[in-house]
Amino acid sequence: MKTQPLPEVKNHRRIQLCRLPNKVKDQTDKLLRNSGIKLDLDWVTSVQANTSAIERRCKTLPGRRSIKKANQAAWLLKSVSCIDLTTLSGDDTENRVRRLCRKGRIPVRADILQKLGFQPGSITTAAICVYHEMVRPAVRSLEGSGIPVAAVSTGFPAGLSPYSLRLSEIGESVKAGADEIDVVISRRHVLSQNWNALYDEMKAFREACGDAHLKAILATGELGTLRNVARASLICMMAGADFIKTSTGKESVNATLSVSLAMIRQIRDYFERTGFKVGYKPAGGISKAKDALTYLSLIKEELGNRWLQPDLFRFGASSLLGDIERQLEHFVTGHYSASYRHAIA
Repeated sequence: MKTQPLPEVKNHRRIQLCRLPNKVKDQTDKLLRNSGIKLDLDWVTSVQANTSAIERRCKTLPGRRSIKKANQAAWLLKSVSCIDLTTLSGDDTENRVRRLCRKGRIPVRADILQKLGFQPGSITTAAICVYHEMVRPAVRSLEGSGIPVAAVSTGFPAGLSPYSLRLSEIGESVKAGADEIDVVISRRHVLSQNWNALYDEMKAFREACGDAHLKAILATGELGTLRNVARASLICMMAGADFIKTSTGKESVNATLSVSLAMIRQIRDYFERTGFKVGYKPAGGISKAKDALTYLSLIKEELGNRWLQPDLFRFGASSLLGDIERQLEHFVTGHYSASYRHAIA
């Protein structure tokens, strides 16, 4: 059957406002990297989390009337530019990673992009995230694209390998060309309230990263309470984390709005006290376009527009891209397509 061409979208005006390259448009607001601060236990132990209030706040977000039509398409394109596209399976191959990198370069089908007023390549994903063994193939595949390679490290996902090996793993990934390192914290330090140990560990990880940016994975579903989540977030930022991230995606409970609110309010507090902007990455369990819009709304309301740039906000959710692409095709055709037409890799 011959495929019918997609119809023209008559009004691009608002969508054109969503041209959002990976580099910040306003270079006067160039991001100053978080260098960390001295451990302040008085600050840490003063942090509390009102669980019932946080949950009430979060319940208001999904129930709101969703944005529609051109505005929705624009926000979905924004979501695409903030995705860390990932393949973290034990059966990864170089060919699979190369396909993933091609998808990262053109994450939305070229015909859909063109009907929305964009040229293929004008919007990319924020990064490609792989295991260490696949860093070099990813770097080669992304050469010239400006898309960074992120490597999961430090005994991902459990974080229980020997300490010296975790440090060495970071160094090896940096040598292989990784621009970003996603490290797993030792959950036991949080559960035992051993904040000095968590701070020292994260500070060592930060030093091992060198110029590569550090994302601290908290595995929030295993930390017990929102107060633990908030305090662990603050410790990681004090130690120099460039991003704090909810989950590995392998836990039984991953990113939630309640956890996100507890974490981003610590980001806001840390910025107000130190002047350092730290990024946020919800990961795991975010698979629907509507969910992406809810998270972006939360970030906009709590942190402001600056945190909607991919140097300060990421989605760790590859399956999300397929649903966003389906929604964008629906916008230009009026019909939903089968998910197999929007394969990730």
